[in-house]
Amino acid sequence: MARGSVFKRNGRYGIRVDLGPDPKTGKRRQSSRQGFRTKREAEAALDEALGSKREGTLVGRSSSTVGAYLDEWIAGERFRLKETTWASYEIALNRIKRHLAHIKLQALTPLDVERAYRELSESGGQTGKPLAAKTVRNTHIVLRKALADAERLGVIQRNPTAVVRAPTSEPVEQRTWTSEDLRAFFEFYADDRLLPIYVLLSTTGMRRGEVLGLRWRDVDLDARELRVVQTLTTVRYAPVFSTPKTKRSRRALYLDVQTVAVLRAHRRRQREERLRAGQAWDTTFDLVFTDELGGAHHPERITREFGLMAERACLERIRLHDLRHTYATLALKAGIHPKVVSDRLGHATVGITLDLYSHVTPALGRDAADSVAAAIFG
Repeated sequence: MARGSVFKRNGRYGIRVDLGPDPKTGKRRQSSRQGFRTKREAEAALDEALGSKREGTLVGRSSSTVGAYLDEWIAGERFRLKETTWASYEIALNRIKRHLAHIKLQALTPLDVERAYRELSESGGQTGKPLAAKTVRNTHIVLRKALADAERLGVIQRNPTAVVRAPTSEPVEQRTWTSEDLRAFFEFYADDRLLPIYVLLSTTGMRRGEVLGLRWRDVDLDARELRVVQTLTTVRYAPVFSTPKTKRSRRALYLDVQTVAVLRAHRRRQREERLRAGQAWDTTFDLVFTDELGGAHHPERITREFGLMAERACLERIRLHDLRHTYATLALKAGIHPKVVSDRLGHATVGITLDLYSHVTPALGRDAADSVAAAIFG
């Protein structure tokens, strides 16, 4: 078979293309595809395959499975990704492998992938519960990246996820507190040792990991400034220090005088705790926010405590991350320029900020119209 051929098997058509001898073994190599409904479809596919052969992009036959390839791919990514990102990728691939691992990689179809996503959506969670659309979509993003590398490296002809319709996820509803809610929370927990954490989250819009990873060496209370240079997050529930989420997340933030006063009082309390603890005090990390012995807080504990504290204060129970949304909403409503808010939040662009808080911008537009009109008409 010098070029290629069309054949019929079990009522369907297929194609074979000769790839020539293997450079190492000398054995004949072929590339084949099956499942075409008509001979015309098969002939068209054969012409395309022969064109790919001439361009040197035709993929040779492989018996590797999806599971074997994904295991090899994620192992290679370990040295390219942050530990937290790599761990999230591995979890996503373990989730999808339960449905696709046994399929030959080169035989994987978009239909196989969409079927797997549907099964994940229906019963892919813990104890067979439905999996959130956002989680399935994140799984799709990782699988698409892995198979894009397979296509780039010539392991597969096409990435089947490129035409797959990933589940669409509804944006998480942003529930925010008012400035009155924040004041009530601060007053209710005025003497609580965890309050400074929630104050800093509320007055800067920092992320949880950025606040918990903050070190005293990165804070200048006299200059009312801090620098975000490391974060504290979790990998499989274990606390892990890492670098900020993005390049823009590595930033300097100015502090208001009230927050500075809270941090000064917190530092005095921490020094008293250190004296009481003596040699038991953990001096490893120089963290601003620690437990009673100088150790790092577990991020999940801080999240859990916030919810309980909100309930005890008779306030609406919002997510800890909603304090970040609360800060942004209050700042924009106060007339702070969106670019300034974006920089303080560490967003990549001001467009992201405006998209996230589009519910606030109509009021800004009305204020702008009134302000300009007042300047014109007096």
